[in-house]
Amino acid sequence: MITVKNLTKTYTNGEIVTPVLKGIDMDIKHGEFIAIMGKSGAGKSTLLYQISLLDKPTEGTINVNGIDILNLSETERTQFRLKRLGYIFQDYALVPELTAEENVAIPLLMQGIDSNKAKGKARHIIDSIDMVGKYTNRPNQLSGGQQQRISIARAIVQEPEILFADEPTANLDSASSEQVIELMRDLHKKGQTIVMVTHEPEYTKYCDRIIYLEDGKIVSHDYKIST
Repeated sequence: MITVKNLTKTYTNGEIVTPVLKGIDMDIKHGEFIAIMGKSGAGKSTLLYQISLLDKPTEGTINVNGIDILNLSETERTQFRLKRLGYIFQDYALVPELTAEENVAIPLLMQGIDSNKAKGKARHIIDSIDMVGKYTNRPNQLSGGQQQRISIARAIVQEPEILFADEPTANLDSASSEQVIELMRDLHKKGQTIVMVTHEPEYTKYCDRIIYLEDGKIVSHDYKIST
C-alpha cells in the first residue's frame, strides 16, 4: 500500500542545515497496523508527515496504492488527502466552536456532500465509537479521551484507505489511552490500515509490526502477532 525509497528530509534555517530523515526505505502492506517508534528527535513524526502528504520530503519517492504522490499537484494532493487518508493528532485538532457531529462531518462537507446527509453519517460514526448522545457537545464539554474519540470518528467518516495517527495517546490518562487503542484495534480488525507514531511500548500490543527509528534512520523492524 505504501512504498518509500531513499526518503530524506532536511530543514534549513539560514546557514544551519538539520538532516532529520536520512535515506528511509520501507513498505507498508494493506491492512497492517504499524507503529513507528524511537527516541525524541529520531524523526518519527517527520516520517509520518512525509508519507501522509502533510509535508514534502527533500528527496526520495513515496508510492501510495500505485500513485507517485510526490508528482501530484497541490490540488491533487489536497483531494487525495481528503478522500483517501484519515488523520488523528495528539492535540485532537477539533474546531472548538463546532459540535461533535459538526466536527465529524467536516471531511464530508468539504467533499460537497449535503449537510443533512453528512450530519446523519457523522451521528452513525459517533454511535459506532460508543458516544451515543454526544452529538451536540462542543469540545470543551468533552473529556480528553472523548475528544480523541471524536477526532477518530472524523478521521474515519469518509472510510479512508489509510489512517495516520501521530501520538494519539500523548495527552490522555491511562484509562482513556486504553480506550483509544482498543478503538484502533477494532478498526484494524475490520481491515483498516493504520500507521501510528508512539513513544509508549504498551500501546503497540495490537500492532503487526514496529518500525524503530534512530537518528533519522530505520534500525529495525519488529514483527508481532496481533491479538
